[in-house]
Amino acid sequence: MNPSQPALVLTVLGTDETLHLTDFQAVVAGYTGRDEDAVRHHIDELAAIGVPEPPEVPMFYTVAAESVTTAPHIEVSGGDTSGEAEPVLVRHDGRWYLGIGSDHTDRERETVDIGDSKRACPKPVATHVVPVPDWDGLDWDATTMSSWVDGDAYQDGSLAKLRRPAGLVALLGERGLDQERDLVCFAGTVPLLTGTFVAGTTWHLRLALPDGRTLTHTYDAKKA
Repeated sequence: MNPSQPALVLTVLGTDETLHLTDFQAVVAGYTGRDEDAVRHHIDELAAIGVPEPPEVPMFYTVAAESVTTAPHIEVSGGDTSGEAEPVLVRHDGRWYLGIGSDHTDRERETVDIGDSKRACPKPVATHVVPVPDWDGLDWDATTMSSWVDGDAYQDGSLAKLRRPAGLVALLGERGLDQERDLVCFAGTVPLLTGTFVAGTTWHLRLALPDGRTLTHTYDAKKA
């Protein structure tokens, strides 16, 4: 990464303020559900397609910062890839922001190595984020997240199902994985409405905050 060139430029919703992230750590957190039964369901959901159980819950997978992109089009190498809407925790210059992105993953590789499957695909994120001065001041449980693939509803649920951001980041630090610099952390997902992954083309993501603000992102995934 060229330190003189911003690798990721985000805009604070409702303002002209832009965030230029040039040297940041990118992490995908998996199995972040608060409900242990729901986490087990998701592990079983993945096991149905041959994905091995994680050694730790939650799991943190490091991905290349260069793979995080606001581009409306991404290229994937495999024919069986799919996205999942995720709230994205952004730390820039010590300040926190909330965004939405997609943990786009190669489902075929996932049956062999989950980390490798996540690193095989770009990680789309919305251009806009909202500032979060204090995670305790955000009604995380009243925030909702949805996704659609090729126009069909794919996910819909409350973030109440996920670990709260402060606890998740604290756990990242407790495990010695927080490099204490700018951070982009995909914070988990909600169950699929049908329970079946879809290798679609056009993905639409939406995060709705309880105060009425929304973050959206649409991207196409095409095989290179």
